[in-house]
This record gives sequence, C-alpha cells and structure tokens, in this order.
Amino acid sequence: MNIQWYPGHMTKAVRMMQEDIKLIDIVIELVDARIPISSKNPDIDELAKNKFRLIVLNKADLADEKMTAIWEQYYKEQGYAVVKINARSGAGMKGITGVIQETCKEKIERDRKRGILNRPLRAMIVGIPNVGKSTFINSFAGKACTKTGNKPGVTKGKQWIRINKHVELLDTPGILWPKFEDQQVGIRLAVIGSIKDDILNIRELALEFIRYLVLAYPGVLAERYMVDEAAEDFQILEQIACNRQCRRKGDQPDYDKAAGILLENYRNGKLGRITLERP
Repeated sequence: MNIQWYPGHMTKAVRMMQEDIKLIDIVIELVDARIPISSKNPDIDELAKNKFRLIVLNKADLADEKMTAIWEQYYKEQGYAVVKINARSGAGMKGITGVIQETCKEKIERDRKRGILNRPLRAMIVGIPNVGKSTFINSFAGKACTKTGNKPGVTKGKQWIRINKHVELLDTPGILWPKFEDQQVGIRLAVIGSIKDDILNIRELALEFIRYLVLAYPGVLAERYMVDEAAEDFQILEQIACNRQCRRKGDQPDYDKAAGILLENYRNGKLGRITLERP
C-alpha cells in the first residue's frame, strides 16, 4: 500500500502555528493512545522547541492498558509531561489544569518575581486529524465551544478559548505531515481512521490489520468472527465475509464490506483494547 494525503489547508495550519507559537507558554499535543508514535507529527517538535510540552494520550479506553503504561514511561523519559485520557467520557480530564501548571511552574515563578500574578497560561492544542482535539477542548472547557466530528479535518479556523482563570487555549487545525517516510505509519493512521476511507484500498488495509492481529493479539479474530487464525490472511477475510453474510451478486463474498466491518469494529472498540505499535 502506498498512502499519501496532504490537503491544502494543512500547509496553512503549519504557517499559522509558526506565527502563533511566540504567544504560547505550553504546547499540548494530542496523540492516539493506540498509535502514540504514528499519530505524533514530527514537525511539531521543531515548531515547539523551547516551549513546555504536554503529551496527551487520548482514546486510552481503546488502547491496551499495559502498552499505554509503557508509552507513558517512554514519553516521560523523553522529557514530556504525559497524561492519558478519554476525552469523550471525560476520564482523566480533571487533573489536566494541575498538570499544565506543574509543567509551567518555572514560567509562573518567573512571572511572580516580575510582579505578574494570576496571568493565565497560554496553551496551544495540536494534533493530527481525527485524534480528538475538538472533543478534548469541549471536555476541558466544559461546553461545546468547537465543532466536533468523527472525521478528519473538521477544525479549519483558529480561536482562543478561556478554559478557567489558569488556562487559555489556542486551537489549531489538525496537521499531518506531507509524506510518510515509513509506509507502516500511513497504514496505522488509516486503520484508526485518521485518513479518509474513500481514498484507501480498504481490502488491502484490512489484510494488513489481520496480519498484525494474528501476531500481536492471537485469539481476538477467532473469538469475534469464528475464524481459523491459522489460515492465510485473505482466507481469514473471506471467513469474516461468510460469517457476517457479506455477499455480492452471484453469492460471491463481498471482501470490501467485510473489510469495512472489521475496521469499524476495531475503531469503535468492539475487538477489545488493542494498541498497534510498541516503543
């Protein structure tokens, strides 16, 4: 599979970040807990150098708990503050203001020595499309202040949002790098839904996912779809199609429909808590 995707508004988003970064104290980067490296944009490290950093492992409810703990430790060792949350349910959200203040304590102390008291910390929220930024902001602010949608590229503009007396947020559109140096990164992003399905070969994507599951999470496919995991990946997809009554004209298996069911079941958590990459 060769996945390339770079909508024009993402170039604009990078320029906006470059303009706005000087106004910011801390950069909060949302990544998907199921793919904590593949959903992290390497451009942001360059854009946000010399700023305090917080990595938010979102959708932690869908990720393997043991792997999330390993990723949390991995990023802390890289010098980031780290929290794990589920922005949709609000799990883990309560402590975020405290983490921001703790991460920026040097800045708060510098301000205090200069006689500047109670100035809100200014945070920039960044992340690739569909990582849950809008849901995170709404949950953090306690109100629906940004448009949300479970599809890439919903946030297009720029806005400041007052969270509380301690924190103001600058929202930015999601940005994705223009080229995947490693095709596995593109595949993982496609599996979780960060790349629009209509530009993908969904059958090939499902076969890649099946290969990974059989190796990393044996038994998951057999339990959910009553398939023989010792079979070839294409045979497993065919078994899913047959067991889920996915048929085309002439009573032929509808592989694309079966692939769509498999990926949708993963994205909504019906296959269990599965992480797609390891440190």
